[in-house]
Amino acid sequence: MIDHNLIGTLGSNIDAELDALMGSSDGGMEALLGDKIGNLTPGKLIKGKVIGFQGDGVVVEVGLKSEGLISREEFENMPELKVGDMIDVLLESLEGEDGTVQVSKRRADRMLNWQRIIDTQREGDVVEGMVTRKIKGGLLVDIGVPVFLPASQVDVRRPGEIGDYIGRKIRAQILKIDTERKNIVISRRKLIEDERDAAKKRLMSTLKEGEVVTGTVKNIADFGAFIDLGGIDGLLHITDMSWGRINHPSELLKIDQKVEVKVLNIDREKEKIALGLKQREASPWEEIEKKYPVGSRVRGAVVNLMSYGAFVRLEDGIEGLVHISEMSWTRRINHPSEMVQPNEEVDVVVLEINKDKQEISLGMKQIDVNPWELVGEKYPPGTVVEGKVRNLANYGAFVEIEPGIDGLLHISDMSWTRKVTHPNEVVKKGDSIRCVVLEVDQEKQRISLGLKQLTEDPWVAAIPEHYKPGMVVRGAVTKITNFGVFVELEADLEGLLHISELADHKVENPQDVVKPGDEVDVKILRVDTGDRKIGLSLKRAQWGDNTQTRTDEPADRGGTPKPTRGGMDTHGSMGTDKIQL
Repeated sequence: MIDHNLIGTLGSNIDAELDALMGSSDGGMEALLGDKIGNLTPGKLIKGKVIGFQGDGVVVEVGLKSEGLISREEFENMPELKVGDMIDVLLESLEGEDGTVQVSKRRADRMLNWQRIIDTQREGDVVEGMVTRKIKGGLLVDIGVPVFLPASQVDVRRPGEIGDYIGRKIRAQILKIDTERKNIVISRRKLIEDERDAAKKRLMSTLKEGEVVTGTVKNIADFGAFIDLGGIDGLLHITDMSWGRINHPSELLKIDQKVEVKVLNIDREKEKIALGLKQREASPWEEIEKKYPVGSRVRGAVVNLMSYGAFVRLEDGIEGLVHISEMSWTRRINHPSEMVQPNEEVDVVVLEINKDKQEISLGMKQIDVNPWELVGEKYPPGTVVEGKVRNLANYGAFVEIEPGIDGLLHISDMSWTRKVTHPNEVVKKGDSIRCVVLEVDQEKQRISLGLKQLTEDPWVAAIPEHYKPGMVVRGAVTKITNFGVFVELEADLEGLLHISELADHKVENPQDVVKPGDEVDVKILRVDTGDRKIGLSLKRAQWGDNTQTRTDEPADRGGTPKPTRGGMDTHGSMGTDKIQL
């Protein structure tokens, strides 16, 4: 439906454009053509005679006291112009600044053409013209006079850039002629729609399902392509383009391409047509079970990689999926590209066929014997193995104990005493290390390894023996947090000096008392072998009571053992404060 109020508004927007090209006049042809000097006023059409040429100008005698000079550019439609030719010109001014009469042939032609169109054309008529330039809201089209083609009326689907039409000849229908404002609004879209409606009626009355027709690709979307059958568009869905798998319709089609398609379905009520391209050939899936029985070994080419697997073409139109879980018995594969590359030929085993969905499940690992069937026998728990660190993750290291068999060394099984936050603190990729097999899960194909289990757990005897509540020891500040300070007592062994145990007064910021790297004497409050934590106190070590020191090393790490308070603290307890690491 055309909004004529909108057209009127659009038309008024180009009044200035058209006035500059057309000039203005009141009345019809007789009012335009004046032949008496007394009746000659600016804006009238008069006859002129070419009497000569001056540079790039044409000298025209118009019966006044001086001649007019018109630019040669205004005579583009008169390439054979010569002296003596009679022409129509528009009188613009009786005398210009240079003393000559100001006349225009171009504006005269526009006015004559305007009058001709007014006399011969009506709203709804079809006209043809050249698109000359782009203006606000649309295009100017020269049909003898400049007329306005709104951007919304350029085509059925609004083009991305209407400026591409400049210099093209187009046919359009006149929507509105405004004689008062001297403008005409045209629509190419309306003409196309009318012509398509007529063609569509003819096509819908004759088209039959199963018929093969020729069409033109008009638009391509992710889900398919719209084919112009000559008056109506049919949808060629991506699933009906090829018996094989395609990722996007643009792999097979391009805009304006001519294609032969088969009519699959016609909904005459909704005026919808479903088309097929692959249906012109027999389906390769008809004899699929006979050609590729389940369990058979076949060879194909990798045609596409997705995050979940690789598609392998067995023949044209037949592709199967090797899921990432069916690629290797032993390797943890993050992406199929770790195993195969596009265009690579691979051997696969047919695992399952779904003829209705046209799907084939394939496997690569089934070509070889499953090595995990023997892992449980070769590596029972407690076995010491040696392997190479193949990969690191945030939670641990993968150690290859034989080709294709990896075990996981979790960060919690790397050290008895050290808090490991990342496996690279203990091992590096490529290191050869010895581990203990902790567990084998043959069903889930997992081996758990331990590094700390190669040595005795120091928290069982060594640490409780060497570090007792009430003892004062020296350590180095390693890390400061908002709740306290970690103090290294020996390599890979730390205790927690809670913020409440830093000083007798309330401490807001632990760094006001100690700094990283400081060596401090601290009193052991608690040794928790279950939670593997040692609680420390700085303020209690400074109270100066009876001494109890480590017997195996000097308290000041190289000096005379420092007197420390032992036994009962000032609160009358033997380090029973609940300070946790």
